[in-house]
Amino acid sequence: MRPDEAASYHAFQIGLFRDAGADLVSAFTMTSSSEAQGVALAAKAASMPCVIAFTLETDGLLPTGESLAQAIGTVDAATGNSPAYYMINCAHPTHFNHVLDADGAWIKRIRGLRANSSRCSHAELDNAPELDMGNPHELGGQYANLVRRFPHINILGGCCGTDHRHVHCISVACRRAA
Repeated sequence: MRPDEAASYHAFQIGLFRDAGADLVSAFTMTSSSEAQGVALAAKAASMPCVIAFTLETDGLLPTGESLAQAIGTVDAATGNSPAYYMINCAHPTHFNHVLDADGAWIKRIRGLRANSSRCSHAELDNAPELDMGNPHELGGQYANLVRRFPHINILGGCCGTDHRHVHCISVACRRAA
């Protein structure tokens, strides 16, 4: 989807959220900077703050092949830095931990994580007969390491395969890390 097509597509929903009194709109599991640009442009036109959450593959790249730095830079350049912040979701920390080792102001734009519990790829998860629940304690420890390295990341949650056990472990580990 081109940014203008995505803006047109998402504008109706964003307008409904605005009219209903929502504080902000969130777009999760964004797989390309072009659709994310469209969401951000539509939100900006509706005077609504927005959050963009990109998903990454096991190599740390978006499904389009873009790096996270490129995607954030592209959206920010096209929208005048209009997203309130960015998140990473629907990827296991082992898929993106190395991506965050890079330098750049874009790292400070990431404020949230909603990781998958499984180390499996999206294709493996899609074809699995059962959802891989991963290891809640390990995931909590991975979150704590990320929060120690990046204390500005303070919006935490879970995505595919996470449940109350994972959230509990993330909470306990991150409280200890703070």
